[in-house]
Amino acid sequence: MDKRHLGRTGLKIAPLVFGGNVFGWTVNEQKSFEILDHFAAAGLNAIDTADVYSAWAPGNKGGESETIIGRWLARVPGRRGDTVIITKAGGEIGPFKKNLKAAHILAAAEDSLRRLQTDYIDVYLSHWPDDATPIDETLGAYEKLLVSGKVRSIGASNYDARQLSAALQRSAQTGIPRYQVLEPEYNLYRRAGFEGELRDLCIREHVAVITYFSLASGFLSGKYRSASDLKGARGSGMSAYLNDRGLRILAALDEVAEAQHAKPAEVALAWLMAQPGVTAPIASATSIAQVDSLVRATQLQLKPSALERLTRASD
Repeated sequence: MDKRHLGRTGLKIAPLVFGGNVFGWTVNEQKSFEILDHFAAAGLNAIDTADVYSAWAPGNKGGESETIIGRWLARVPGRRGDTVIITKAGGEIGPFKKNLKAAHILAAAEDSLRRLQTDYIDVYLSHWPDDATPIDETLGAYEKLLVSGKVRSIGASNYDARQLSAALQRSAQTGIPRYQVLEPEYNLYRRAGFEGELRDLCIREHVAVITYFSLASGFLSGKYRSASDLKGARGSGMSAYLNDRGLRILAALDEVAEAQHAKPAEVALAWLMAQPGVTAPIASATSIAQVDSLVRATQLQLKPSALERLTRASD
């Protein structure tokens, strides 16, 4: 499987990143191992997680996803070197409130390294912006981690154009490390937050982009089409998408999917992979069949007319 350069990090990743938020939430440890084995055997090599995953699940406190990934990595000698691990700091976990203070980042990194059973993190992201903490303090903490070799590259999640631009400008002014990766929410339904100023900035500054909620929390799979479908762990959040625009997008996905002999989710991911500035989308799976579908999405080539049909439907 062809790999894409993750900006200026020196890393190469497959055109799709596996979303590890499901581990320890909707997928137990044994099933997680099976999914990850299948994912790796298919040629996919990057996993996105965070220290707070999956603290929202009953009985969890955060760190469950990283712990499962760490145990999976430890099962096979040499597996760590073949895997790109992306994780995040700055969320509310343990004694720390949601912030990007140096003490939080440095302590969180040690906790993540322990759970992941590794001595380095490939890409370490600021999970949420923190305008109350000076960017010099945040980037200074990352500099310590980079110099020590505990982190290979850094990035940000959920930053808007103003916040990312300010951080990049400060790095240019002072020489402190710069964010090299951005993780924004972006999909066929939610486009406005990334397209325009933020995307232009990422392209201009050579910031790699990996998108989260790439399937709009599962809505773009086509599984949720009416109020009666809103069941299960994810279904309750689908009501925001069940409107005229959402149904119009699903209709376009159905049309293109039928022509391509593909599934709507595969088409939605292929649309993302074809968008300017996007390095790779993040997508999760809870079964082997869904992993196979993710792989098919990376192999799907949409014609310009199909891309335009989807874009027009989501305007």
